[in-house]
Amino acid sequence: MSQEISARGHEHHEHDEDAARLASLGYTSEFKRDMSLWANFALGFTYLSPVVGIYSLFAVALATGGPPMIWWLVIVGLGQLLVALVFGEIVSQYPVAGGVYPWARHLWGRKWAWMTGWIYLIALLTTIAGVTYGSGPFLAQLLGFEAGTGSTITCALILLALALLINLMGTKALAMAAIIGFSAELLGALAVGGWLLITERHHNLGVLFDTQGIASDGGYFGAFMAAALIGIYQYYGFEACGDVAEEVPDPTRQIPKAMRMTIYVGGAAAIFVCLSLLLAVADYAAVIDGTDADPVTTILNEAFGVNGTKVVLVVVMMSFLSCALSLMAAASRMMYSYARDDMIIGSRILRYFLPHRHVPPYTMIVGAVVPAIIILGSVVSTKALTSIISFATLGIYLGFQMVVLAALRARLKGWQPSGAFRLGTWGLPVTAAALAYGVTAMVIMAWPRTPDVPWYDNWIVALSAALGTGVGLVYLVLAKPYQNTDALAGDAIPGEATPPQTPTPHV
Repeated sequence: MSQEISARGHEHHEHDEDAARLASLGYTSEFKRDMSLWANFALGFTYLSPVVGIYSLFAVALATGGPPMIWWLVIVGLGQLLVALVFGEIVSQYPVAGGVYPWARHLWGRKWAWMTGWIYLIALLTTIAGVTYGSGPFLAQLLGFEAGTGSTITCALILLALALLINLMGTKALAMAAIIGFSAELLGALAVGGWLLITERHHNLGVLFDTQGIASDGGYFGAFMAAALIGIYQYYGFEACGDVAEEVPDPTRQIPKAMRMTIYVGGAAAIFVCLSLLLAVADYAAVIDGTDADPVTTILNEAFGVNGTKVVLVVVMMSFLSCALSLMAAASRMMYSYARDDMIIGSRILRYFLPHRHVPPYTMIVGAVVPAIIILGSVVSTKALTSIISFATLGIYLGFQMVVLAALRARLKGWQPSGAFRLGTWGLPVTAAALAYGVTAMVIMAWPRTPDVPWYDNWIVALSAALGTGVGLVYLVLAKPYQNTDALAGDAIPGEATPPQTPTPHV
């Protein structure tokens, strides 16, 4: 009994410290700190979702770069680890809901923060649309629906509705769903991958260095660079750990740890899944020339049969649902953070909390409705859907690098991180290396790959990013939303803080 009382007292003291730290940043919170370290890590892992990422891009990457494409999972993993280390320092000092938006505000200022949040939020909403639309064929196959645009849209909307329902149930339900999703995805990936390595292995590890005769105009290098997308599209999600900073006890220590765990475990799982599939492909030539356009389904059918494949698809669908859940949670906290600072249209509604669930319901509804509208647009044009979703990953990377750039600028102007997690003398070189990596990754994403199509199709990723950023800039200049808030800004740099106009904390 005395131990239980002591534990409760420690927990109460810890929550008081968390509240005091938040109050020092100008906020009180209506969230409940119901998310443990493992649940926070599970949220990041299911957002990163190695099964979703690998299963979605395996065929394209293998056809583009051959088996050596797997090395991009190692290269990009190391690059994103640098970004996660930078984010860990920032969230440790500024453990505020909303992630990149409040981080950018403290590091640089309100205008920079508004644009960072805008780009990241639009990218998140389009990513939700892309993930749920991508799940449509798998769910349709599982339910026995006839393949087609109609069944894909229907199944995508079903998944969206389920993700919204679970999110509306509160932080505890989200945490439980994340842990269940993480457990199912990791165990499923290990079981499926292990079985493939035991029963369907057609090659040895030497094939990971075999280009299978693939070459581009510049030799194999160009083909290898084009295959980078399997890694670049895989390694984000760790930032979601920081989006829910006000729902995690002792966030200054726990969240940086959860971010790193997401990279380590998620990366290892992605590499294992990709390796097991690569060694199970019976005919690389058929995948490369397009004869076998869906090698994942081919492998699963051969290894497990039709009924066994349905069991695997259940795990795959749990992965898609968990990924959509985590994305929606991240988007809703971002919108809430904007609304709490009066930085977005409809702030009064968007910052409303469900009294008993302690979550902002209207931001979650927006996080489901906007992706649903994007998905429904595919009835008119699947090309339009592709164009919209093309912005998703580049936008998320751009949002990341705006924070990394702000951190580098702040360091050069005297910022000394003061959170529980600090990089010390490694801070400056790690931040500079993270920025260099991020810029390189964005160039690779935006670089044209299809010279035979019209120029606007060839540059669709860059054009989509320019359009999304341009709309935000126009709104920023005309509406001046940054003038609506008195939130502390630029305080990371000594002597440059823009102080609040009133001492009243935001609620």
